[in-house]
Amino acid sequence: MTDGRRRAPRMRVMTEGATVTPLELFFDLVFVYALTQVTALMAADLTWGGLGRGMLVLALLWWCWCCYAWLGNTLRADEGVVRLALFAVIGTMFVVAVTIPEAFVDLPGGLSGPVVFAACYLAVRVLHLVIYWHAARGDEGLRRQLLRAALPMLGGATLLFTAALLPQQLSDDPQRVVAIRTLLWVLALAIDYGGIMAIGARGWQLYSAAHWTERHGLIIIIALGESLVALGVGVTALPISWPIIVAAFLGITVAAALWWAYFDVVAIAAERVLHRAQGAERAALGRDSYTYLHLPMVAGIILLALGFKKVLAYVGDESHHRLTDPLHGLGLLALYGGVILYLLGHLGFRLRNMGSVNWPRVVAMVLLVALLPVADHLPALAALGLLALVCAAMVAVEVVLFGEARRALRDAFLDEHGAGAPPGR
Repeated sequence: MTDGRRRAPRMRVMTEGATVTPLELFFDLVFVYALTQVTALMAADLTWGGLGRGMLVLALLWWCWCCYAWLGNTLRADEGVVRLALFAVIGTMFVVAVTIPEAFVDLPGGLSGPVVFAACYLAVRVLHLVIYWHAARGDEGLRRQLLRAALPMLGGATLLFTAALLPQQLSDDPQRVVAIRTLLWVLALAIDYGGIMAIGARGWQLYSAAHWTERHGLIIIIALGESLVALGVGVTALPISWPIIVAAFLGITVAAALWWAYFDVVAIAAERVLHRAQGAERAALGRDSYTYLHLPMVAGIILLALGFKKVLAYVGDESHHRLTDPLHGLGLLALYGGVILYLLGHLGFRLRNMGSVNWPRVVAMVLLVALLPVADHLPALAALGLLALVCAAMVAVEVVLFGEARRALRDAFLDEHGAGAPPGR
C-alpha cells in the first residue's frame, strides 16, 4: 500500500482522536520510580558534578520514554504482540531505574552496575526499533527513517558501553573514571539527540494529535508528582510542626502554579495547532515542541523537587539546621533554577508551537533570576515563600490579562470534548 497504513498482523494502528492506553500508563509507572531515583542521585551528591550527572541520567531516561511515545502514536500499545513486547520493555526499564545509583560509580560486590545499566538501556532501544520496523511494513519512508535513527542510537550506546567498561582500565583512579565516564555520556547523548534532529522529520508520522499531547501532559503530571513526593519524603522521619506545614503549603503553591502554566491554556492551544498540521510538518512540530522542548520542563521540575527536599531538611530538622538558616548554594539554585528552567522550556514550547511569547512568564523568569541573591540571604522557608509569591502572582496576572481569551478557549475545548473531559488533555 502506498499510504503506509498497512501494519503487521495482530497490530492495530492508531487513528486521529485516539487517546493514551492503560498499558502506556502502566509503562509510565516505571518512570515515576526512575525520576525519584534521579532526585535521590543528585541529593546524595549535591555538587556541580552530581547535578550534571543527574541531568544526564534524566536526558537518557527521557529519550527512552520518547521512543515509546512515538511508537505508541503509531500502534496501540495494548494490542497483540506490542503488548507482550512492552511488558518486556517495562521489566528492562525497571532494571535501568534500579541501577541509576550505579550508573557512574559501581558499588562493591555483585554485577557491574554501569555495564548492567548500559546493557538494559541498549535492550530497550533495540526492542523499540525492532517493533517499529515490524510495524512499518509497507511504509518505506518510515523504514528509511528507522535505519537512519539506528546509527546515532548505536553510536551513543557504544560510548555508554565504553564508559561502563572504564574501571577495568583506570581502577587506580576512581575520580578520573567518573570524570571520563561523564564526558562519554555527554558525547553519547549529543550524538543521539543531534542525530535524530539531523535526519529530519520526513518519514516520521504522528497519527493522533490527541494521543501525543495527552501523552506528554501525563509525563508533566508525573514529574510534578515527583516534586510532591520530595516534599513528603523530606520530612518522613521528622515530627510534624508549623514550619513543616507552612513549607508544604508553599511547595504545593509552586507546583500548582507550574501545573496551571501548562494545563490551563497552553496545552489546549498546542493540541489544536498540532491537530491542524499534517505530514512532515506535524512530525517536525511534534518532535521539536514535545520531544525536545518538554525535556527542560521536566528537568526543571526535577530540580525543583531537589530544592523542595533541601528546604524541608532545613525547616524540619532542628538537629542540623536552625529555622533562620539560609538555603545557600546548589540547594537554592535547584529551587529557583528549577522554576526558571521550567519557564524557559515553556517559552520555547509556546514559541515553536504557536509562534507567540507569554510576557508575564518572561517577567517572572527574569524576576526570579534577580531575586536569587536576595533569597540567598533569607531563611530557607522565606526563600520558598518568595518563590511561591512570584509563581502565584504570575498566574494571577495571566488570569487578569488574558481572562476573556482564556475562557473562550476553554469553553470551546469543553464543547468539543464534553464537559467531563480533562482540560489540557
